[in-house]
Amino acid sequence: MSYAFNPSLPIAIGCDHAGLEYKEKIVQWLNEKGYSVTDHGTYSPDSVDYPDFAHPTAHSVENGEAAFGILLCGSANGVAITANKHQGIRAALCWQNDVAVLVRQHNNANIICMPARFVALPLAIQMLEIFMHTPFEGGRHATRVGKISCN
Repeated sequence: MSYAFNPSLPIAIGCDHAGLEYKEKIVQWLNEKGYSVTDHGTYSPDSVDYPDFAHPTAHSVENGEAAFGILLCGSANGVAITANKHQGIRAALCWQNDVAVLVRQHNNANIICMPARFVALPLAIQMLEIFMHTPFEGGRHATRVGKISCN
């Protein structure tokens, strides 16, 4: 399976306290696979505000410093809403493998958001792997994606 993103760039990741355990395990999994990761935190189980970690993750993807991003929080809604405030970001909430396929194929999502309180870690890793290796289909979907930005 080919890699859908630029493999020479690091992968950006961020989370709040609810996503910390998954983030640490996902970073370890990515490193074992040979990927470089830029970790935007959090680094503690203490309660934190998810925008403090979603914005730097989204910023690094938007500016081309990262191939794509991964965001985790309890529901994944907060991090998705925050990341999508960035004009160059298409952050997608994923809760099953079929959704991870479609957000790449049809929406050209560049950040995957996963709800740590609602999906098991093995499923989160499966969705991530699918997201990483699923290319954007373009065509009629490119026209639609082109209409997302407010600019």
